[in-house]
Amino acid sequence: MKTFNYTTHSKQVLGDMHTPVSIYLKVRDMYPQSALMESSDYHAGENSLSFIALCPLASIGVNGGIVTANYPDNSRTEEPLTKTFNVEKAMNRFINQFQVAGDNKNVCGLYGYTTFNAVKYFEHIPVKESHDEQNDAPDLLYILYKYVIVFNHFKNELTLVEMLSEGEESGLPELEAAIENRNYASYNFSVTGPVTSPITDEEHKANVRKGIAHCMRGDVFQIVLSRRFIQPYAGDDFKVYRALRSINPSPYLFYFDFGGYRIFGSSPETHCKIEDGRAYIDPIAGTTRRTGDVVKDRELTEALLADPKENAEHVMLVDLARNDLSRNCHDVRVLFYKEPQYYSHVIHLVSRVSGMLNEGADKIKTFIDTFPAGTLSGAPKVRAMQLISEIEPHNRGAYGGCIGFIGLNGELNQAITIRTFVSRNNELWFQAGGGIVARSQDEYELQEVNNKLGALKKAIDLAVKLKN
Repeated sequence: MKTFNYTTHSKQVLGDMHTPVSIYLKVRDMYPQSALMESSDYHAGENSLSFIALCPLASIGVNGGIVTANYPDNSRTEEPLTKTFNVEKAMNRFINQFQVAGDNKNVCGLYGYTTFNAVKYFEHIPVKESHDEQNDAPDLLYILYKYVIVFNHFKNELTLVEMLSEGEESGLPELEAAIENRNYASYNFSVTGPVTSPITDEEHKANVRKGIAHCMRGDVFQIVLSRRFIQPYAGDDFKVYRALRSINPSPYLFYFDFGGYRIFGSSPETHCKIEDGRAYIDPIAGTTRRTGDVVKDRELTEALLADPKENAEHVMLVDLARNDLSRNCHDVRVLFYKEPQYYSHVIHLVSRVSGMLNEGADKIKTFIDTFPAGTLSGAPKVRAMQLISEIEPHNRGAYGGCIGFIGLNGELNQAITIRTFVSRNNELWFQAGGGIVARSQDEYELQEVNNKLGALKKAIDLAVKLKN
């Protein structure tokens, strides 16, 4: 097994004149296939970092049961998954082929996504296969980048980090020049037709009723059913991201450009975070609309906290998170419980579950064993996913999976891919769902989907108006 050795080279720059968006606009044409990851919570020390990753060096992807790895020496391997060679082993083997030394080496890792469809590699779940050319992106894709720009919003500092092999010349002067350049290309965004959905409101309500029937029969306690929308467009979809981050600031803001397609969004929910030997899951269960009126929103929050259906759903999903972490952790505990969190169009109830990794526990396996989130599937999770595959008319693709960072040391931070657009061939695909239990009502569940999509639809409208 060949290995690739790198040393980091870093340069610090004063960051008071820059934002992640302004720099991304300057460098994206010069460095295609890039990634931007931000957090809206600039005031909390733990979340005061944003990242721009540029210039892919290597990547690992899984599609159609084949693991494809691309390396810095332009070599490429393709290997089928088997009972003994699974995704966990493929990821760990790939990560172990890269040795990085030097300052800021912990920001050098894999940036990418795992689609909901990847469950077929982890559990015996049938997933509707898509032969649609617009949905043939890999089920899983993570990229190691040469450059990472780190924004420390707390200190107003900008750190440029590059990975250099022995004898290689630094590319930081060119990167710094691009950042300091005051000019960048600007492109417009426009919609070219109405928003459509593969299913009607009535068909979605019928699916909800099917979910309720399965809950009543005892097949599942809860199931999350979703619905897709499609918006045709022309121009620059980065304007939609800019609009979305303004309208719906969230702990996870991301824009990933994979060349033929982009994935970008504003996710409120941590799928799995592993750092300093602890794993975390932040289940969101319980949603109501937000009006913007302080008194009314307080009343809605109190009603949400008192709602027996929402409480039952929340308890179930906190227990599921505890069970998922217990597979590889001990000292599993709930750090906070049913905390109301406020977003642009919705109010969520959020808890945090944490566990200490067992000695010798594999971090990639811990991540896989929590996938997908119970809040996007249901409980019991495997049966819920089987029913989702039967009821929903399409496979989910990126929706309901996760997106983020996996460090070369195995530490990771992954957001659930919700409040997210997939952009391809001049179409924006976006999706939302809701948790169905025996007490659910089809009209209420339809409205919950509409509430969750409010920020996305508003972002499209605002992007059309942006002139710079």
